[in-house]
Amino acid sequence: MDKYYSYADFLKAMGRNQTVSEAEKLLNEIYMDLFLNHVHREQRKDRLLTLIDHALDQKDKGSFVAYANELSQLQQDSV
Repeated sequence: MDKYYSYADFLKAMGRNQTVSEAEKLLNEIYMDLFLNHVHREQRKDRLLTLIDHALDQKDKGSFVAYANELSQLQQDSV
């Protein structure tokens, strides 16, 4: 899902004869990708929080540490 969009690509799309449709398509694609990434991150975060709660309930230190580390990494990656 993580695509790379450059400002140069956007400017190329704007500079073509079909400026509105190509630039609009590129912007829509960028916004859709950003939205889907956000939704996926939030779902993963919620799932990890549930798994952390379950590990705490079961007193499973190993799982707790693994899920907590994954959550921490997820939060660092989103910054």
